[in-house]
Amino acid sequence: MIQRKAAEKILQLAQSFKAVAIVGPRQSGKTTLARYCFPDKPYVSLENPSTREFAISDPIGFLQQYQAGAILDEIQRAPILLSYLQQILDESSARGKFILTGSNNFLLLEKITQSLAGRAAYLDLLPFSLQELAQIDGALDDLNTLIIKGGYPPVQAEGIDPADWFPAYIRTYVERDVRQIRNIENLLAFEKMLSLCAGRVGQTLNLSNFSIELGVDQKTVQAWMGVLQASYIIYFLPPYFKNFNKRIVKTPKLYFCDTGLACHLLRITKPEELIQHPYRGALFENLLISNYLKDRLNQGARSNLYFWRDSSGNEIDLLLDEGIRLFPIEIKSGQTITSSYFKALRFWKKITGQPEGLVIYGGDEGQQRSDGMEVKSWRTLA
Repeated sequence: MIQRKAAEKILQLAQSFKAVAIVGPRQSGKTTLARYCFPDKPYVSLENPSTREFAISDPIGFLQQYQAGAILDEIQRAPILLSYLQQILDESSARGKFILTGSNNFLLLEKITQSLAGRAAYLDLLPFSLQELAQIDGALDDLNTLIIKGGYPPVQAEGIDPADWFPAYIRTYVERDVRQIRNIENLLAFEKMLSLCAGRVGQTLNLSNFSIELGVDQKTVQAWMGVLQASYIIYFLPPYFKNFNKRIVKTPKLYFCDTGLACHLLRITKPEELIQHPYRGALFENLLISNYLKDRLNQGARSNLYFWRDSSGNEIDLLLDEGIRLFPIEIKSGQTITSSYFKALRFWKKITGQPEGLVIYGGDEGQQRSDGMEVKSWRTLA
């Protein structure tokens, strides 16, 4: 089994809270992780129709079966249970009594905040990070193959061909998860928006363009974007614009939580197709930014990731807000270090006075420069 970095944090939360919710996209490994961390707890899948019917029709009787607690998998399938769990947890002093998993962040969080506020902690689990993929033989051998496969466990750990797995994943996602979050009538337009999002990886969000291409109003586009974000398909990287007097871009950038899904939607299926592909740089950037996000979430921390761009086009690909400072990172997919890699970092140094900066690139060698600039290979993140 691949050792998940989030396991330590989940066990820690279970010692402090009466319930722990593990949420994330479908097939990201939530069930496997929950059963690994709590092998002695009864496991209950609410995907099972008869189990779900019992839970919905008689929630009290259902929960009475698990006096010592249990793992309740896909809890969003029977959200009524959360209201009854509140009383059970209030009457018990036990920590980590119930472990909840769910593929639907939007509904699950709403119910948790209403019914289990202060009683439940939650952790977002995304597909494998680079550190976790390093445990799989050959997973990090070729960068282009890695970008195409992404980090979903069935593709990486079970060896299922992404060309076979992703179509089934999208079909299940659209037919089940999307309908649970929002009653979308025009599923064809929604699926088209998925592909449009893949074509805009690393770009600032423009709702107007989506609206024109889809033939729906901007409010609908915004609502659909919320569905994609709530179900962990896309991620918005916010701009950093505090403490700057210049005109700064204040629109978020769009990224996918997994590059494999983005490549499938772009119809990129082979590493050789990616080598000269116009989206390779954006997908490499997506790979690294999503990895930084996974590192934060695996620690149970909120994202501290931003980008920065001014009206003149000066831009920092990634800013880490470390509280006392903003640490700038430039991401370059090329394998040869050139002086142009440092242009944005030197501009940032000029306007902030901060001497340090990092370039992460697609090559293998590292450099520590005398002016405080550092170059690292993408492999060091693993």
